[in-house]
Amino acid sequence: MKLAVFCTAPNIRHYWYNILTEIIGTFVLILAVLYMAAPGIGLGALNALPVALVVLGLGLSLGGPTGYAINPARDLGPRIMHFLLPIPLKRNSDWSYSWVPILGPFVGAAVASVVFLLLA
Repeated sequence: MKLAVFCTAPNIRHYWYNILTEIIGTFVLILAVLYMAAPGIGLGALNALPVALVVLGLGLSLGGPTGYAINPARDLGPRIMHFLLPIPLKRNSDWSYSWVPILGPFVGAAVASVVFLLLA
């Protein structure tokens, strides 16, 4: 269970569905942020609240299958630290799954950017 403190892990290990969940989650997050970051629109001190609510909604809806990394830095950096730190009684760092929370968000962000540019 020490690995779960550092990085995400799927409840059901099915790579195709795991990566699809990461792509959808990142797509929704990036598209929402791109539309919220429109120039001239601002909420003052509450600017981060809509993004936080989108992340909360993604966690509640898509978080179960993969732990919703939706950001490669959220998973890769802590997984590397888990691998390097001398933690007593730790298990392996699950490198066989590590590509999913990296590739999925990259693909999701790229598709969201293209969709945003096509619709803008």
